[in-house]
Amino acid sequence: MAKRVLSAVDRRKLDDGSDGAFYDSPRFVTHADDGFLDRLTELYAATVPAGGRVFDAMSSWVSHLPDDNYERVVGHGLNADELEANDRLDEWFVRNLNEEPTLPLDDRSVDAVLCALSVQYLQHPATVFSEFARVLDDGGVVVVSFTNRMFPTKAVRAWRTASMDGREELVRSYVAATDRLETVRTVDERPDDDPFRAVVARR
Repeated sequence: MAKRVLSAVDRRKLDDGSDGAFYDSPRFVTHADDGFLDRLTELYAATVPAGGRVFDAMSSWVSHLPDDNYERVVGHGLNADELEANDRLDEWFVRNLNEEPTLPLDDRSVDAVLCALSVQYLQHPATVFSEFARVLDDGGVVVVSFTNRMFPTKAVRAWRTASMDGREELVRSYVAATDRLETVRTVDERPDDDPFRAVVARR
């Protein structure tokens, strides 16, 4: 069982209304600048196994993957129109992980779990990261990336009030809480205006 890493206060959002309603309308925009997104694609190229099975968690209309071929790319998000428009996804599903923090994927069924620009919205991150570990095959990789942008009304209090270093520590604590993932690398760069942060973990 995952350890709880956020208190009830830590999990609070300024807008505690329905997440589904908030994300009901598609947003065909990117949530970081080009420098960030190019660096993210480079990181994926260096860490995601070519020909592997990929799960893109909390995804949208673009996955930022390199042009490599993958056996299978499964996407997840809260807006069906965005996921339908993502031509890198072989299949996808809609699920609110704050209400149902489980994944309809088999144990050890993917080689990489990606979570870009979205980890700040998880209210039960240790449980979700334990699901990441469950669906990840031995030796598989998790890549969690973030910058200083967010929808502030939907980000959890622990994230909103933390520095960038503090946010990295939060993600590292989510990884550690699973007891099956280990952080193997962190990235702290600024390729353009937006800071680029990433935590890379392995099972």
